[in-house]
Amino acid sequence: ISVCMSGPDRKLRVCLLDCFYIPVCTIIIAFALSFTQTLVHIRNRHNNVVPTMAQGVVEYKDAFGVDPVTNQNVQYFLDRFYMSRISIRMLINQHTLIFNGSVNPAHPKHIGSIDPSCDVVEVVKDAYETSKMLCEQYYLTSPDMEIKEINAESPGQPLHIVYVPSHLYHMLFELFKNAMRATVETHETSPTLPRIKVRVSLGAEDLTIKMSDRGGGVPLRKIERLFSYMYSTAPSPVHVDNSRNAPLAGFGYGLPISRLYAKYFQGDLQLYSMEGHGTSAVIYLKALSSESVERLPVFNKSALRHYLASTEADDWCMPSKDPKKLGQV
Repeated sequence: ISVCMSGPDRKLRVCLLDCFYIPVCTIIIAFALSFTQTLVHIRNRHNNVVPTMAQGVVEYKDAFGVDPVTNQNVQYFLDRFYMSRISIRMLINQHTLIFNGSVNPAHPKHIGSIDPSCDVVEVVKDAYETSKMLCEQYYLTSPDMEIKEINAESPGQPLHIVYVPSHLYHMLFELFKNAMRATVETHETSPTLPRIKVRVSLGAEDLTIKMSDRGGGVPLRKIERLFSYMYSTAPSPVHVDNSRNAPLAGFGYGLPISRLYAKYFQGDLQLYSMEGHGTSAVIYLKALSSESVERLPVFNKSALRHYLASTEADDWCMPSKDPKKLGQV
Protein backbone atom coordinates (compact mmCIF):
# COMPACT_ATOMS: atom_id res chain seq x y z
CA ILE A 1 0.00 0.00 0.00
CA SER A 2 2.80 2.39 0.89
CA VAL A 3 4.47 1.73 -2.43
CA CYS A 4 1.22 2.43 -4.21
CA MET A 5 0.62 5.68 -2.30
CA SER A 6 4.11 6.92 -3.10
CA GLY A 7 3.95 5.89 -6.71
CA PRO A 8 2.56 7.52 -9.85
CA ASP A 9 -1.03 7.12 -8.66
CA ARG A 10 -0.49 9.53 -5.81
CA LYS A 11 1.19 12.07 -8.05
CA LEU A 12 -1.70 11.80 -10.46
CA ARG A 13 -4.22 12.34 -7.68
CA VAL A 14 -2.31 15.40 -6.42
CA CYS A 15 -2.29 16.85 -9.90
CA LEU A 16 -6.01 16.23 -10.25
CA LEU A 17 -6.66 17.93 -6.90
CA ASP A 18 -4.54 20.88 -7.95
CA CYS A 19 -6.49 21.12 -11.17
CA PHE A 20 -9.74 21.21 -9.21
CA TYR A 21 -8.83 23.53 -6.32
CA ILE A 22 -6.39 26.06 -7.76
CA PRO A 23 -8.93 27.49 -10.25
CA VAL A 24 -11.58 27.51 -7.53
CA CYS A 25 -9.31 29.40 -5.13
CA THR A 26 -8.44 31.87 -7.87
CA ILE A 27 -12.12 32.44 -8.58
CA ILE A 28 -12.92 32.92 -4.88
CA ILE A 29 -10.09 35.42 -4.39
CA ALA A 30 -11.13 37.35 -7.48
CA PHE A 31 -14.74 37.39 -6.29
CA ALA A 32 -13.71 38.62 -2.84
CA LEU A 33 -11.79 41.52 -4.38
CA SER A 34 -14.63 42.34 -6.76
CA PHE A 35 -17.19 42.16 -3.94
CA THR A 36 -15.15 44.53 -1.78
CA GLN A 37 -14.81 46.99 -4.66
CA THR A 38 -18.56 46.80 -5.26
CA LEU A 39 -19.23 47.61 -1.60
CA VAL A 40 -16.92 50.61 -1.78
CA HIS A 41 -18.74 51.79 -4.91
CA ILE A 42 -22.14 51.38 -3.21
CA ARG A 43 -20.95 53.27 -0.13
CA ASN A 44 -19.56 56.15 -2.16
CA ARG A 45 -22.65 56.28 -4.36
CA HIS A 46 -24.84 56.88 -1.32
CA ASN A 47 -22.66 59.45 0.43
CA ASN A 48 -25.18 62.22 -0.27
CA VAL A 49 -28.28 60.37 0.91
CA VAL A 50 -28.69 62.47 4.07
CA PRO A 51 -28.53 65.91 2.40
CA THR A 52 -30.66 64.65 -0.49
CA MET A 53 -33.40 63.45 1.86
CA ALA A 54 -33.10 66.67 3.85
CA GLN A 55 -33.56 68.73 0.71
CA GLY A 56 -36.68 66.70 -0.02
CA VAL A 57 -38.08 67.54 3.43
CA VAL A 58 -37.37 71.24 2.83
CA GLU A 59 -39.19 71.14 -0.51
CA TYR A 60 -42.12 69.27 1.05
CA LYS A 61 -42.48 71.89 3.79
CA ASP A 62 -42.39 74.68 1.23
CA ALA A 63 -45.10 73.01 -0.83
CA PHE A 64 -47.44 71.59 1.82
CA GLY A 65 -46.48 73.16 5.14
CA VAL A 66 -46.19 71.36 8.47
CA ASP A 67 -48.85 69.76 10.63
CA PRO A 68 -48.53 67.55 13.75
CA VAL A 69 -49.54 64.31 12.01
CA THR A 70 -47.12 64.80 9.12
CA ASN A 71 -44.34 65.78 11.49
CA GLN A 72 -44.92 62.64 13.56
CA ASN A 73 -44.92 60.35 10.52
CA VAL A 74 -41.86 61.97 8.94
CA GLN A 75 -39.98 61.78 12.24
CA TYR A 76 -40.88 58.10 12.63
CA PHE A 77 -39.92 57.25 9.05
CA LEU A 78 -36.63 59.16 8.96
CA ASP A 79 -35.48 57.86 12.34
CA ARG A 80 -35.93 54.30 11.10
CA PHE A 81 -34.53 55.11 7.66
CA TYR A 82 -31.35 56.71 9.00
CA MET A 83 -30.89 54.00 11.63
CA SER A 84 -31.00 51.39 8.87
CA ARG A 85 -28.49 53.44 6.91
CA ILE A 86 -26.13 53.62 9.90
CA SER A 87 -26.31 49.84 10.23
CA ILE A 88 -25.73 49.15 6.53
CA ARG A 89 -22.75 51.50 6.37
CA MET A 90 -21.38 49.93 9.53
CA LEU A 91 -21.45 46.50 7.87
CA ILE A 92 -19.93 47.83 4.65
CA ASN A 93 -17.15 49.64 6.51
CA GLN A 94 -16.38 46.54 8.57
CA HIS A 95 -16.03 44.38 5.47
CA THR A 96 -14.01 46.84 3.42
CA LEU A 97 -11.64 47.71 6.28
CA ILE A 98 -11.01 44.08 7.22
CA PHE A 99 -10.71 42.63 3.71
CA ASN A 100 -8.82 45.40 1.95
CA GLY A 101 -5.53 43.74 2.93
CA SER A 102 -4.05 46.70 4.80
CA VAL A 103 -3.84 47.88 8.39
CA ASN A 104 -4.17 51.49 9.46
CA PRO A 105 -0.81 52.27 11.11
CA ALA A 106 -2.46 54.92 13.28
CA HIS A 107 -4.89 52.34 14.72
CA PRO A 108 -3.28 48.90 14.42
CA LYS A 109 -5.55 47.35 17.08
CA HIS A 110 -8.81 48.35 15.45
CA ILE A 111 -11.05 45.55 14.21
CA GLY A 112 -12.45 47.27 11.17
CA SER A 113 -14.02 50.44 12.55
CA ILE A 114 -14.37 49.02 16.08
CA ASP A 115 -11.81 49.90 18.73
CA PRO A 116 -11.63 47.16 21.41
CA SER A 117 -10.10 49.71 23.77
CA CYS A 118 -11.56 53.06 22.74
CA ASP A 119 -10.03 55.90 24.76
CA VAL A 120 -13.10 58.06 25.27
CA VAL A 121 -11.20 61.07 26.62
CA GLU A 122 -8.92 61.12 23.57
CA VAL A 123 -11.94 61.15 21.27
CA VAL A 124 -13.41 64.03 23.31
CA LYS A 125 -10.18 66.01 22.93
CA ASP A 126 -9.98 65.26 19.22
CA ALA A 127 -13.56 66.44 18.62
CA TYR A 128 -12.92 69.57 20.70
CA GLU A 129 -9.78 70.52 18.78
CA THR A 130 -11.53 70.19 15.42
CA SER A 131 -14.53 72.22 16.62
CA LYS A 132 -12.22 74.83 18.12
CA MET A 133 -10.40 75.24 14.82
CA LEU A 134 -13.66 75.78 12.92
CA CYS A 135 -14.99 78.15 15.58
CA GLU A 136 -11.85 80.28 15.45
CA GLN A 137 -12.00 80.40 11.67
CA TYR A 138 -15.55 81.77 11.79
CA TYR A 139 -15.66 83.80 15.02
CA LEU A 140 -11.91 84.45 15.52
CA THR A 141 -12.25 83.12 19.07
CA SER A 142 -13.39 80.00 20.89
CA PRO A 143 -14.13 78.87 24.46
CA ASP A 144 -11.72 76.64 26.35
CA MET A 145 -12.62 73.18 27.59
CA GLU A 146 -12.48 71.83 31.12
CA ILE A 147 -12.58 68.04 31.27
CA LYS A 148 -12.86 65.73 34.25
CA GLU A 149 -12.63 61.93 34.28
CA ILE A 150 -14.47 59.71 36.76
CA ASN A 151 -13.79 55.98 36.76
CA ALA A 152 -16.04 54.46 39.40
CA GLU A 153 -15.07 50.90 38.48
CA SER A 154 -11.28 51.29 38.46
CA PRO A 155 -10.31 54.65 40.03
CA GLY A 156 -7.29 56.23 38.44
CA GLN A 157 -7.47 54.07 35.30
CA PRO A 158 -8.18 55.42 31.79
CA LEU A 159 -11.74 55.30 30.51
CA HIS A 160 -11.76 52.61 27.84
CA ILE A 161 -14.75 50.83 26.27
CA VAL A 162 -15.42 48.79 23.15
CA TYR A 163 -16.91 51.24 20.68
CA VAL A 164 -16.74 52.80 17.23
CA PRO A 165 -14.61 55.96 17.60
CA SER A 166 -16.02 57.55 14.44
CA HIS A 167 -19.57 57.33 15.85
CA LEU A 168 -18.54 58.89 19.14
CA TYR A 169 -16.56 61.58 17.34
CA HIS A 170 -19.60 62.44 15.21
CA MET A 171 -21.75 62.98 18.30
CA LEU A 172 -19.15 64.98 20.22
CA PHE A 173 -18.24 67.17 17.26
CA GLU A 174 -21.87 68.16 16.79
CA LEU A 175 -22.31 68.95 20.50
CA PHE A 176 -19.08 70.95 20.68
CA LYS A 177 -20.02 72.89 17.56
CA ASN A 178 -23.40 73.84 19.01
CA ALA A 179 -21.95 74.69 22.42
CA MET A 180 -19.20 76.88 20.97
CA ARG A 181 -21.54 78.76 18.68
CA ALA A 182 -24.00 79.45 21.48
CA THR A 183 -21.25 80.49 23.90
CA VAL A 184 -19.54 82.88 21.50
CA GLU A 185 -22.77 84.50 20.32
CA THR A 186 -24.13 84.89 23.86
CA HIS A 187 -20.92 86.39 25.27
CA GLU A 188 -19.74 88.30 22.21
CA THR A 189 -19.28 91.50 24.24
CA SER A 190 -17.50 89.80 27.15
CA PRO A 191 -13.70 89.99 27.45
CA THR A 192 -13.52 86.26 28.20
CA LEU A 193 -15.63 83.28 27.26
CA PRO A 194 -16.91 80.78 29.84
CA ARG A 195 -15.44 77.32 29.49
CA ILE A 196 -17.25 74.30 28.16
CA LYS A 197 -17.24 71.73 30.94
CA VAL A 198 -17.06 68.05 30.07
CA ARG A 199 -17.50 65.24 32.57
CA VAL A 200 -16.82 61.63 31.56
CA SER A 201 -17.93 58.94 33.99
CA LEU A 202 -17.57 55.17 33.71
CA GLY A 203 -19.89 53.08 35.87
CA ALA A 204 -20.89 49.45 36.07
CA GLU A 205 -23.44 49.71 33.25
CA ASP A 206 -23.04 53.07 31.51
CA LEU A 207 -20.35 55.38 30.27
CA THR A 208 -21.76 58.89 30.45
CA ILE A 209 -20.43 62.05 28.82
CA LYS A 210 -21.91 65.33 30.01
CA MET A 211 -21.11 68.55 28.16
CA SER A 212 -22.26 71.82 29.76
CA ASP A 213 -22.06 75.29 28.26
CA ARG A 214 -23.18 78.77 29.23
CA GLY A 215 -24.63 79.68 25.88
CA GLY A 216 -27.92 81.06 27.10
CA GLY A 217 -29.96 77.86 26.83
CA VAL A 218 -33.26 77.33 25.05
CA PRO A 219 -36.88 77.26 26.29
CA LEU A 220 -38.31 73.92 27.37
CA ARG A 221 -40.89 73.92 24.56
CA LYS A 222 -38.11 74.00 21.96
CA ILE A 223 -36.02 71.13 23.30
CA GLU A 224 -37.83 68.38 21.40
CA ARG A 225 -37.88 70.48 18.24
CA LEU A 226 -34.09 70.42 18.22
CA PHE A 227 -34.35 66.72 17.36
CA SER A 228 -37.06 67.18 14.73
CA TYR A 229 -36.40 66.91 11.00
CA MET A 230 -39.41 69.07 10.14
CA TYR A 231 -38.98 71.92 12.61
CA SER A 232 -35.37 72.82 11.92
CA THR A 233 -34.75 76.54 12.39
CA ALA A 234 -31.55 76.42 10.37
CA PRO A 235 -31.51 78.29 7.04
CA SER A 236 -31.92 76.21 3.93
CA PRO A 237 -28.52 75.31 2.45
CA VAL A 238 -27.40 75.79 -1.10
CA HIS A 239 -28.12 73.20 -3.76
CA VAL A 240 -26.49 69.86 -3.00
CA ASP A 241 -24.12 68.55 -5.65
CA ASN A 242 -22.35 65.22 -5.90
CA SER A 243 -19.42 66.19 -3.70
CA ARG A 244 -18.75 64.19 -0.55
CA ASN A 245 -18.56 67.31 1.60
CA ALA A 246 -22.15 68.43 1.16
CA PRO A 247 -23.16 70.83 3.96
CA LEU A 248 -25.27 69.29 6.71
CA ALA A 249 -25.24 72.23 9.09
CA GLY A 250 -27.78 74.09 6.98
CA PHE A 251 -30.36 71.34 7.44
CA GLY A 252 -30.16 71.19 11.23
CA TYR A 253 -29.81 67.41 11.13
CA GLY A 254 -26.81 67.22 13.44
CA LEU A 255 -28.66 66.48 16.68
CA PRO A 256 -31.24 63.96 15.39
CA ILE A 257 -28.57 61.99 13.52
CA SER A 258 -26.25 62.13 16.56
CA ARG A 259 -28.99 60.76 18.77
CA LEU A 260 -29.45 57.86 16.35
CA TYR A 261 -25.72 57.11 16.53
CA ALA A 262 -26.03 56.97 20.32
CA LYS A 263 -29.12 54.75 20.18
CA TYR A 264 -27.57 52.40 17.61
CA PHE A 265 -25.67 50.54 20.34
CA GLN A 266 -28.39 50.91 23.01
CA GLY A 267 -27.29 54.34 24.23
CA ASP A 268 -29.00 57.71 24.10
CA LEU A 269 -28.45 61.45 23.78
CA GLN A 270 -30.45 63.92 25.87
CA LEU A 271 -30.50 67.70 26.23
CA TYR A 272 -31.22 69.57 29.46
CA SER A 273 -31.40 73.34 29.21
CA MET A 274 -31.78 76.31 31.55
CA GLU A 275 -33.05 79.25 29.55
CA GLY A 276 -30.92 82.29 30.28
CA HIS A 277 -27.97 80.22 31.46
CA GLY A 278 -26.90 77.30 29.30
CA THR A 279 -27.43 73.76 28.10
CA SER A 280 -26.14 70.36 29.17
CA ALA A 281 -25.95 67.54 26.65
CA VAL A 282 -25.58 64.01 27.96
CA ILE A 283 -24.43 61.01 25.92
CA TYR A 284 -25.16 57.58 27.38
CA LEU A 285 -23.17 54.59 26.12
CA LYS A 286 -23.09 51.00 27.29
CA ALA A 287 -20.01 50.21 29.37
CA LEU A 288 -20.17 46.48 28.59
CA SER A 289 -19.66 45.25 25.05
CA SER A 290 -22.08 42.37 25.72
CA GLU A 291 -24.88 44.93 26.05
CA SER A 292 -23.85 47.06 23.06
CA VAL A 293 -26.05 45.28 20.56
CA GLU A 294 -27.55 46.82 17.46
CA ARG A 295 -30.87 48.57 17.70
CA LEU A 296 -32.61 48.12 14.37
CA PRO A 297 -36.10 48.93 13.09
CA VAL A 298 -38.53 46.10 12.41
CA PHE A 299 -40.80 46.40 9.39
CA ASN A 300 -44.06 44.69 10.33
CA LYS A 301 -47.75 45.43 10.77
CA SER A 302 -47.04 47.47 13.90
CA ALA A 303 -44.95 49.85 11.82
CA LEU A 304 -47.74 50.16 9.27
CA ARG A 305 -50.29 50.93 11.98
CA HIS A 306 -48.10 53.78 13.14
CA TYR A 307 -48.67 55.61 9.85
CA LEU A 308 -52.39 54.89 9.90
CA ALA A 309 -52.92 56.15 13.44
CA SER A 310 -54.48 59.59 13.78
CA THR A 311 -53.66 62.16 16.42
CA GLU A 312 -56.27 62.12 19.16
CA ALA A 313 -57.53 65.17 20.98
CA ASP A 314 -55.57 66.16 24.06
CA ASP A 315 -57.14 65.02 27.33
CA TRP A 316 -55.56 67.89 29.27
CA CYS A 317 -56.75 71.47 29.14
CA MET A 318 -54.88 74.75 29.43
CA PRO A 319 -56.65 77.55 31.28
CA SER A 320 -57.04 80.92 29.64
CA LYS A 321 -54.17 83.34 30.06
CA ASP A 322 -56.63 85.97 31.28
CA PRO A 323 -59.08 84.19 33.61
CA LYS A 324 -62.36 85.89 34.23
CA LYS A 325 -62.83 87.61 37.57
CA LEU A 326 -66.06 86.00 38.66
CA GLY A 327 -66.38 88.27 41.72
CA GLN A 328 -66.98 91.29 39.52
CA VAL A 329 -70.29 92.00 37.85
